[in-house]
Amino acid sequence: MSSVSSVSGSGYSPYSVIANGGTYSRAAQGASELAIQERTKQQVGGLKAGSENLRSADSALKVEDGAMGEVTGYLQSIRELSVKAMNGTMSDSDRKSVQDQIDQYKKGIEDIANNTTYNEKNLLNKDAKEMTVATDANGSSEKISGYNMTLESLGIKDYDVTKDFDIKDIDKALEKTSNSRASAGAKTNGVEYSLSYNSHAALELDGFQMDKEERNSVDAYQKLKTKQALDVYQTTLQKKKQDDEERRSMMLFA
Repeated sequence: MSSVSSVSGSGYSPYSVIANGGTYSRAAQGASELAIQERTKQQVGGLKAGSENLRSADSALKVEDGAMGEVTGYLQSIRELSVKAMNGTMSDSDRKSVQDQIDQYKKGIEDIANNTTYNEKNLLNKDAKEMTVATDANGSSEKISGYNMTLESLGIKDYDVTKDFDIKDIDKALEKTSNSRASAGAKTNGVEYSLSYNSHAALELDGFQMDKEERNSVDAYQKLKTKQALDVYQTTLQKKKQDDEERRSMMLFA
C-alpha cells in the first residue's frame, strides 16, 4: 500500500511527464532534473539569440567591407588620374579637367563615408562607433569596429592636381583603406567562427535535451505501468477483503 501512495501522492505525475513529451513542469517531478532542463533551455536560448546577433554583425561587416571596396576603387582611379596630371606636357586646362574628374571621385568617397549605415548606425564616418555584440547567455561578446573613410580622415580633403600635390597622399589613403579592410575581414572570420560554434553547440544541447526527454518519457511510462499494476493489486486486495468479510458475516448468521 505504501508503494502506491509513494507513487501517486509524491506530486510526481507520470501522466503529465508523458503528455509534456518528457519535460518536467514542476519541481515535484524531479527538482534536479527540472534545474538541468531549465539550464539547458537557457543555454540553447542564449546561443540562438547570440546567433541572431552574430548574423546581424556579419551583415554589418559585409556592408562595411563592400563600401570600403568602393572607396578603394575611387582612390585607385584618383591615383591613375594623378599620374596623368604629372605629365609636364599637359596644359592647365587639361589638368583642370583631370581635377574635375578627381573631385567627382572625392565626392563619391565622401558620400559613401557618410551614407554607409546598418540599422541607422554609421559605419564609415566620424560618428562610427565600436559596437559590442552579445554572442550567448554567458556574457561572451564580439566587438565590431567602425572605420572613418571621410576625405579628411584619409588625408585627401584638399588634394588638387592643379596645385602642388604629392601622389604619396593617395598611396597613404589606399594603405589605410587596405588595412581597415583587412581588419574588418579578420573580424568577419571571427564572427563567422562564433556563429558556427553557436549553431553546433545549440544542436548538441538540443540533442542532449531530446535524449533526456526521451529517457524521462520511458521512465515515466515505466512508473505509470508500475502504478497501474499496484492499483490493480490494491483493488484485488480490497475486493478479497470485502469477500472475506462477507463470508464471515454469512458464517455468523448461518
